[in-house]
Amino acid sequence: MLELKNISFGVESEDSTKEIIRDVSFVVPDEKFVVITGPNGGGKSTLARLIMGIEKPSAGRIYLNGEDITELGITERAKLGISFALQQPVRFKGIHVVDLLRLASGNQKLSVSDACEYLSAVGLCARDYINREVNASLSGGEMKRIEIATVLARGTTLSVFDEPEAGIDLWSFQSLIQVFENMQKRSHASILIISHQERILEIADSIILIAEGQVRGQGSKEEMLPELMKSTVPVTCNRILEGGVKNAD
Repeated sequence: MLELKNISFGVESEDSTKEIIRDVSFVVPDEKFVVITGPNGGGKSTLARLIMGIEKPSAGRIYLNGEDITELGITERAKLGISFALQQPVRFKGIHVVDLLRLASGNQKLSVSDACEYLSAVGLCARDYINREVNASLSGGEMKRIEIATVLARGTTLSVFDEPEAGIDLWSFQSLIQVFENMQKRSHASILIISHQERILEIADSIILIAEGQVRGQGSKEEMLPELMKSTVPVTCNRILEGGVKNAD
């Protein structure tokens, strides 16, 4: 279980501090699918970076399974079972897909057949991809799936995805929804996704609404989706649900 308690984060300028996250608290329970949504500039992607240890909070604590991980770096958090998928997956010229899966699993002797199982789990024909180079020849949708396959290979307890729909076409996005549904069933891990997309909100167990650096609402999708549709909070939720945007916070 991941728990954020009274998290704040600001960026220093020459004469002031811009507060981006203000006193944010929430829990991501074990084996649950949680989506953080809200308008651009609200602090969603910053929260993802704080969870992974890319940034450190100015106040508050972060706990994983009861252990205080606030001061731990990226590597230490990864070893504890947190994975983080960027909006734009990194391409590695000269590295083949099978090698990337071996690196992710921590097992250089990972068999080709086991590697192929991870690719099949994300809807890729293993025979066509196992020896592909991870370079510009792969589309955005293909890269997203390969990245998710590496998360499966790692066997993490918490997977964080920052706007996975960014930069992919509609067909790839529809396939991605199915991949996330299958991923939760297969891995029995917690999934935390930053997203504007209604289709992703619809498959969540719970939704957290972030606006202006604060939690403006949280609850089950049954509780939250009607509220988002009514736009009773001072954010453009109606436009979020109509398709969202592809820019990061």
